[in-house]
Amino acid sequence: MDEHDRFLPKYYKISREIIAKIQSGELLPGMKVPSENEIINTYNVSNTTARKILNEIENAGWATRIKGKGTFVKTRNVDRSVTRILGFTKNMIEAGYKPSTKLLDASILEEDYTDTINGRNYTLASPIYRIKRLRFADNVPMMLEVRYISLFLCPDINKKDLEKPLYDYYQDLYHHRLTEVNQMISTIIIKDEETDRLFGVDKRIPAFLVSGVTFTGREIILEMERSIYRGDRYSFSVRAT
Repeated sequence: MDEHDRFLPKYYKISREIIAKIQSGELLPGMKVPSENEIINTYNVSNTTARKILNEIENAGWATRIKGKGTFVKTRNVDRSVTRILGFTKNMIEAGYKPSTKLLDASILEEDYTDTINGRNYTLASPIYRIKRLRFADNVPMMLEVRYISLFLCPDINKKDLEKPLYDYYQDLYHHRLTEVNQMISTIIIKDEETDRLFGVDKRIPAFLVSGVTFTGREIILEMERSIYRGDRYSFSVRAT
């Protein structure tokens, strides 16, 4: 036990213990968390403390209480802001998940890549390194991405470990400052067998299709993407000022 734990309220320590079971997968989404009576008997606490424990778990966003039935583990969606330049890894860490990546495919393209985003055509000049990756949060597949990276701006990136965050390479290794990300988001229903298999689902689920272009400096394209975000796990937020 951490030295500082002894100063924490009992209800808080017990709530973190139950939340840890949710994070580890011992308690899965849809499963019932210990009831008030079960908490009283297991941890030898009062009714008031047991209620505070359940309230803490619910207020932290890990569970939801259904009147007359109990408290159940919640399927937590990740909120992705479209007004911030934030990579998948940092997005997941901020949301309280452990991110990981699996490289599925990689190849060098000798032809330019063009896509239309928000009504404007963008072209990334060759040579291009095209990678396909599956991104996870707590070992749950969250996003299937295809990225087109400028080999002119990122020479030898094809020799790097591409299961690590690309933005770290862009900024720390190649010293590129990310100045703008222009994205177009549309909704789709996933219908192809490969995507179903990669996401580990056996039913049609909604998804966000994101086409994007990332700039460094003024109008210099560093990379482009075409990615599928699970609609049952993601929400996108827009902030207007």
